[in-house]
Amino acid sequence: MKDGVVPCPGIDTEAKWGYSHTKEWIFGYKLHMICSADPSSTIIPLSADVTTANVSDKPVYPDIVSGLPPKTLKKIHYMVADPGFSGKKLYDLSMTKGFQLVCPVKKYKNTPLQRLKLVDLYESALGQVVYSRRRTSIEPLIQHIKSVFRIDPVPVRGLNSVRSIVLLSVLMYQILVYYNCKVRKEGSTRSIKYMIGC
Repeated sequence: MKDGVVPCPGIDTEAKWGYSHTKEWIFGYKLHMICSADPSSTIIPLSADVTTANVSDKPVYPDIVSGLPPKTLKKIHYMVADPGFSGKKLYDLSMTKGFQLVCPVKKYKNTPLQRLKLVDLYESALGQVVYSRRRTSIEPLIQHIKSVFRIDPVPVRGLNSVRSIVLLSVLMYQILVYYNCKVRKEGSTRSIKYMIGC
């Protein structure tokens, strides 16, 4: 990549190498997404963006949080994320939006008091219950969207084309969840419409 040499045909030259906390080294693109995490209701994507795989989670977080409808923001108490989101700026941003960011935080010899409070929250019984919802929400949802719309691998090349296909799939998923609830009268269609900002 540094030399600009394409070793064989068919490689997406806009794709990049990046490290994922769940999948380790990956080549391609990354879906950053926020979803609902209530185990008693349908898991719904709420805000998303797509970047090349080398883009870390931290710079994308403010944008995807800003993409949440104001009414939805008021209902959020905790935002659960993987270790890539652990950083003072993101914790502070979350607090200004009215919720607490919960992700794995390690304690070191000279850890500041403010960060120790985050460690205590994560290691508490409440923190572990809140964080455990990640396993049953975001990861299965991403896999389900990929499966339903057959976008793994994505059938196009280039960041703009990949972003368009993936975000369109997320939008279609939202529409299908809403439509399914409206037709079958399962769950509260009003709360789903409210969550996706309609």
